Amino acid sequence: MKIRAAVVGSVVALSSVAALLVGASPALADELPPTGAPNWSGLDVRDYTGPVPTRPGTLIDRVPLAPSLSIPGAGTASRILYSTIDQHDRAAVSTGAVFLPKGTAPRGGWPVLAWAHGTVGIGDDCTPSAQPRAQRDSDYLSHWLNRGYAIVATDYAGLGTPGLMSYLNGVAEAHSIVDSVKALEQADLPTAPRWAIIGQSQGAGAAMNAARLATSFTRGTDLDYRGVVATGTPANIESLIQFGGPTFPPFPLPTGLTTYTTYILAAIREARPDLRIDSLLTPRGRAAADRAEVSCYPELRKQLTGADIRTFFRRPISSVPDAYGVLHRFIGTPDSGYDRPIFLGQGLTDTDVPAPSALSLAAQLTANRQPVELHVYPTDHSGTVYASVKDSTPFLARILR
Repeated sequence: MKIRAAVVGSVVALSSVAALLVGASPALADELPPTGAPNWSGLDVRDYTGPVPTRPGTLIDRVPLAPSLSIPGAGTASRILYSTIDQHDRAAVSTGAVFLPKGTAPRGGWPVLAWAHGTVGIGDDCTPSAQPRAQRDSDYLSHWLNRGYAIVATDYAGLGTPGLMSYLNGVAEAHSIVDSVKALEQADLPTAPRWAIIGQSQGAGAAMNAARLATSFTRGTDLDYRGVVATGTPANIESLIQFGGPTFPPFPLPTGLTTYTTYILAAIREARPDLRIDSLLTPRGRAAADRAEVSCYPELRKQLTGADIRTFFRRPISSVPDAYGVLHRFIGTPDSGYDRPIFLGQGLTDTDVPAPSALSLAAQLTANRQPVELHVYPTDHSGTVYASVKDSTPFLARILR
């Protein structure tokens, strides 16, 4: 089902989000297999100490990706290391994977899709380019390869590179995404300057931030940014998280949402030590955040089964000065300033990112006269990825022609 964002008349109320969360339960389609030992394809840069180019998006190294980590639609695959900017506004490095379609590139090269992955964890073992792709992601990326798009898939700075990946940090993730495309341009591969962004869940929020900043981040290059496809976008969640504390939410969260919240606590604790996040947490909360720094999503979710997020807090998040502003600047999704088309896809039975999140964003974008179209589906979080393809395929074909 397709609904133009213009029909969304107002921001969905906070109570609607809460109502959805009360009945939420983990979606089996979103289960990930246990995390195995990472395969670095001969490019293990967890403790990288080499020079970091000051120009973001500089390609540092490229090696063949281990065959076991490729996907069915790829003709060739490689792993790259490139420079970027991290959550501390410092020069850093990130890794990623590059997948090229099978066959001969068209004249001018294959147009590029920058893939922004969803939640896998924030520890080095979780690095997507060092692990087999989930079946859903393998299917989705292969779909685009089979239609003649090259794919560059960032890991985000801190995953498999020095530092901690800054979970849901929109600007830091945007740097990693855009800089991966800039690095690809230097790889002497048959790719075109035309490019777009695709992202799911955590990656949808990252994709939207990158879409807002893509033109400014690529100024001075010949890259030609065209638009974004975002599914399951975690927008406006700061409106809820700002109230987190010993008595909120007024009901236990599903394990998946507890896991996401714990990653947020770990990430903001590292990025903003001045906020003294640990002072808000109980010993149980600090221990959970510590585990989040190293445990990948399947393992952390298992460890947090039955946990009540309220027991993680000794003081409410609202005791931090300007708590909403701090969270919005860290994990917020921009609702204005876009200069290229936006495709939002959302599942109505999504319990990982409940529908009011994306619907409220669509309303805000529409009110601000942004170039957005909203598509909703009677599906869950992962199901939306599959269901959206019938609409996002002509969307990308149109904007990348």
